[in-house]
Amino acid sequence: MADQEAEDRKPQSDEARSAFVQPSGVAPQTPAPEDESQTTSEFAVPTGLATPSSTTQETEKSAFTTPHTYSARNAPQAFTPAQGIPLVKLTKEIPWQDQMRTMLRMPVAERPAPEPAQKQEDETGPAVPRVLDLTLRIGELLLAGGEGAEDVEAAMFAVCRSYGLDRCEPNVTFTLLSISHQPSLVDDPVTASRTVRRRGTDYTRLAAVFHLVDDISDPDIDVSLEEAYRRLAGIRRNRHPYPGWALTAASGLLAGSASVLVGGGALVFVVAAFGAMLGDRLAWLCAGRGLPEFYQFVGAAMPPALMGVALSFSHTEASMASAVITGGLFALIPGRALVAGVQDGLTGYYITAAARLLEVMYLIVGIVCGVLLVLSLGVMLDATNLTPETKFGVTSSRPVIQILASMALSLAFAILLQQERNTVLIVTLNGGIAWVMFGALAQTPLELSPVAATAIAAGLVGLFGQLFSRYRFASSLPYVTAAIGPLLPGSATYFGLLALAQNDLNTGINSLTKAVATALAIAIGVNLGSEVSRLILKVPGATSAANRRAAKRTRGF
Repeated sequence: MADQEAEDRKPQSDEARSAFVQPSGVAPQTPAPEDESQTTSEFAVPTGLATPSSTTQETEKSAFTTPHTYSARNAPQAFTPAQGIPLVKLTKEIPWQDQMRTMLRMPVAERPAPEPAQKQEDETGPAVPRVLDLTLRIGELLLAGGEGAEDVEAAMFAVCRSYGLDRCEPNVTFTLLSISHQPSLVDDPVTASRTVRRRGTDYTRLAAVFHLVDDISDPDIDVSLEEAYRRLAGIRRNRHPYPGWALTAASGLLAGSASVLVGGGALVFVVAAFGAMLGDRLAWLCAGRGLPEFYQFVGAAMPPALMGVALSFSHTEASMASAVITGGLFALIPGRALVAGVQDGLTGYYITAAARLLEVMYLIVGIVCGVLLVLSLGVMLDATNLTPETKFGVTSSRPVIQILASMALSLAFAILLQQERNTVLIVTLNGGIAWVMFGALAQTPLELSPVAATAIAAGLVGLFGQLFSRYRFASSLPYVTAAIGPLLPGSATYFGLLALAQNDLNTGINSLTKAVATALAIAIGVNLGSEVSRLILKVPGATSAANRRAAKRTRGF
């Protein structure tokens, strides 16, 4: 025991003493009794710090509550732009596309908050996740059908605002859709996204989705969430309006009509149509085996080129073989994706535009590979009749036949795009008007260049297409895409590929450059025609052109 007491009296070493032990000679403080309701957060006021009196302390329960440091006597001056804040009139007569496009182009602080178009029985409104899911599903169908990014965002914005979600921000890229909703400045945002993994061409389905969005945006039509989901499921299950054999026949009609446009006759029409139908069946076979779309275009481009090479051995006219191959190229050039890509770039959606144009480049490279393989084989076999004798452009010797051929080409293109039957006649006439305008400008004494004539004709197509879409509250794609078919640069593309196959790089590059310029002229002309119709033409209830906002920045600032 004595040894134990002596051991306890020994001073402990520094290693044995804790850093938190009360030092000797310091009076210990009596700890305050712990209260379970006491705040233990790091934001609690420390002990000994003076707090403001209860008379001056003010609890801010919301972000909109006036802070206690604010004084009305010394309030800062409010800023109002010199030109004022323009009043946005969202009347029923304006198509919902124009309404939502105007809202999207406005700053968030200046957007009006209209009453929801769809009334809900429950005062709390619909479930936010369900509305966002419906919005993403509608946007997915529109983007997969080839609609422009701005129109997809406008449709998504219209659906959200119709169900009472006015603080929504949609975002569209080439393969990803996302939307964010923030109930208030003090609530956490709700974000949802959806990936577009497969794209297809069906303008009938696209028009049905536009009708659904139009009904949802109409305050006179009651469309509940359940009804919207039911109609959307019916649209997704809807079968294509044209069977497979009709699509194959339409591809043959398109190629045959295009061969007539560049100077072909009856024999050329039949051979070009047969080659295009073989290419279409070969592309379907590649798709059924799961091959990527690049190889499908390679396979579809080979039969028309093979038919042209075979015709060059059996006939003395070189223009016949060139017309056959040119007709096959008309049926393959991705004009729809090209117009959508350039339109996205012009409206400020550069990421989506770059992705669309990259897709177009890959598809065109596939066409080039398929045609060059066959043309190189023909050059190796001394197919001298492959030397082109026709010129890029139109000839005035057969105006009636060429106008009929252009209308037949637009008709076949509309069938391939799976358009509604009530729009086929309109787009056929629009394609004929475009070709008449192109021929009139190219054959004038001023000798307007084919690229400029193509841009003006495409602008007329875009103008008419936007008119039809605005007054029918539908998408403009069914009225525009098929009508630009006669203007596609099939001849310049073929001549460039043929020159490359014959090792004439200068001629080939010049011809392909002309084809690219023509394609860009088509896309820019279509977009310009659409913008002119929104900017100038008077629409009942629409705001004036002076108050219309630009898509993005101004002069790069």
